[in-house]
Amino acid sequence: MAAETVFAKIVSGEIPVEILAETERVLAFPDISPQAPVHILVIPKSTAYENVAELAAAEPDTLAEMVSVAQSLAEEHANGEFRLIFNSGATAGQTVFHVHAHLLAGNLEERSLGAS
Repeated sequence: MAAETVFAKIVSGEIPVEILAETERVLAFPDISPQAPVHILVIPKSTAYENVAELAAAEPDTLAEMVSVAQSLAEEHANGEFRLIFNSGATAGQTVFHVHAHLLAGNLEERSLGAS
């Protein structure tokens, strides 16, 4: 089980956020330090997984739901066009060890690959 993170506190309601989408297993909210005109975090409510590989191996349906929620949010906020980034590990830029996807959109160029 992953250590308690800021995302676990968001899921539990301890830290309030603007919820942009919510399902039984997934939550989405704006990134507090946006790296693009649209920067939304999509997370599983489960705190059991630190990275996307762990989630994919244990709960592929939850990962698919995260992608589906991201697609819906991109349709709502960015004409359906988006970049979805999962950082996995500290040297890959992951700073919160609760699996999460960065939904980025809005005039992105191929060479602009930053997200934490």
